[in-house]
Amino acid sequence: MLISSNVADERLTTAHRAKLAYVYVRQSSVSQVRQHQESTELQYRLVDRAIGLGWPSERVQVIDEDLGKSGAGAVDRHGFQKLIAEIGLGNTGLVVSLDASRLARNNRDWHQLLELCSVFGVLIADGERLYDPRAYHDRLLLGLSGIMSEAELHQLRLRLHQGERQKAARGELRLPLPAGLAYDRAGAISLNPDEEVQARLRLVFAKFEELQSARRVMRYLDRNGLSLPPFGLCLDQLHTRSSGVRRIVHASSVSFKIRPTLARMSMAAGRKI
Repeated sequence: MLISSNVADERLTTAHRAKLAYVYVRQSSVSQVRQHQESTELQYRLVDRAIGLGWPSERVQVIDEDLGKSGAGAVDRHGFQKLIAEIGLGNTGLVVSLDASRLARNNRDWHQLLELCSVFGVLIADGERLYDPRAYHDRLLLGLSGIMSEAELHQLRLRLHQGERQKAARGELRLPLPAGLAYDRAGAISLNPDEEVQARLRLVFAKFEELQSARRVMRYLDRNGLSLPPFGLCLDQLHTRSSGVRRIVHASSVSFKIRPTLARMSMAAGRKI
């Protein structure tokens, strides 16, 4: 729930409002961005929360580069890294996020953020409260929020893995298949019904056997404007890369033969790529 009250807080000072307010928006996966648009919109409305705390709209910046990225680490979260940098540069007076789990799902990143906010006097706000990391009780509540956020992620993973093990025990677990293969309606593994995908796979294997190099196959496909078969049911306009060629040759030949006529070409995966 978002609180729209404009009641002044004694922790807010003109020094805070002289700096920028950053609203951090994140969803854990692309599917969540598509399926849970209400949550994303709710996070964007946190701009009103910052305005209600006294920041003019032009001094409220939204960081949403991490939409569709997990909060389990900060390596691939460029938005979180940008936020940390802005705090360290002394440009930030307020950080607003829906809850602790949006900012970080592990204690390392969470406490790094809290420490920087404490050193540079940055306030943290969610949809309900305003926190000062330099104040003991606020720091205690923020620390507990980070612990609960990490514990929640652990429980989610545990339930997911338990569900996968139960499906495997019943023989119902479906794993992603190499390019060129698909599950039919009965759940059996068969060739991809798309004839263009089948033809492209034959070409990849034939060219790999001829050229003996994934990079050369990639260059051949690029010259002819051909894309790689993805792990799906149709050809996407993907950028052709040598790693994609290696993945197709390795996965298709090591896991199982696509069809007897490709068996001889599949043996090429055992050669140096």
